[in-house]
Amino acid sequence: MAPLPTELMERFRRDGFVLVPDLLESPLLDRVTPAIDAAVARRTRAARPPAERSRYEQSFLQCINLWEDTPEVRSLTFHPRVAETAALLLEAPAVRLWHDQALYKEPGGRETDAHQDQPYWPMNETDAVTAWVPLVDVDEELGCMGYVPGSHRAGLRKFVNIFLGEPYDILSDPALHGTQPVFVPARRGSVAFHHGLTVHLAKANRSERVRRVHRAIFFRDGSTRAHAGPHPSVDRGRIPVGAPIASDATPIAWPRPLGDFPAPPARPVDPNYIGRHVWPQPESS
Repeated sequence: MAPLPTELMERFRRDGFVLVPDLLESPLLDRVTPAIDAAVARRTRAARPPAERSRYEQSFLQCINLWEDTPEVRSLTFHPRVAETAALLLEAPAVRLWHDQALYKEPGGRETDAHQDQPYWPMNETDAVTAWVPLVDVDEELGCMGYVPGSHRAGLRKFVNIFLGEPYDILSDPALHGTQPVFVPARRGSVAFHHGLTVHLAKANRSERVRRVHRAIFFRDGSTRAHAGPHPSVDRGRIPVGAPIASDATPIAWPRPLGDFPAPPARPVDPNYIGRHVWPQPESS
């Protein structure tokens, strides 16, 4: 892959997010999307009706670590263009996968509350980036993402409990100085990347179609576990506090030989896990 254009690198450093157009080819997405659809249907077949779900669950259907039990997904999660782009944006020689996930926002799905990702992860360092891969064209009606420019540089690392109750209004935090989110429609084939500290949210799905998105989170190889709060990405590898996060649950995503995908972890993912856990994180400003 050719180096990223300087403009995109500078935009990511400045804003904490960037949309990279035409990063993925349609034939790959044509092959992988039905497998993700089937995996989401299988994982969520026992989901409660929307009216009985929590506020968080009303935002989307979430299925993590699809690469582990759905082999077809590995060619997307570990796609060299996606993983290498993540490494280039982080300016890291190697990156590992934290986890992947499908986020399917159903018709009528509520907005995703504003938050940062990094405080949910027991990781000392903050060199992490999420690749947000639309499997369909996503506009504002379907529920596109919004990002607060520069928020990754605001000195903010706030645990926003979007899982239970009314979450903290991070958009009103003084550290953001009233900066408003920028909403970014994304076409199929493009990939939106955002830093783990970038404040982001998503609009409600006002259409009659499902907003189908795949995500993969990458972090700098050598990052270490911050605390003993539970998270499957570190617990399944029995990573002690302070140790590098490295196990078969968080394999190297780049660099890898072309077409070489990691084997699933020895301790498999719980297929019924849908992201309802709250992972404790010490409060910080």
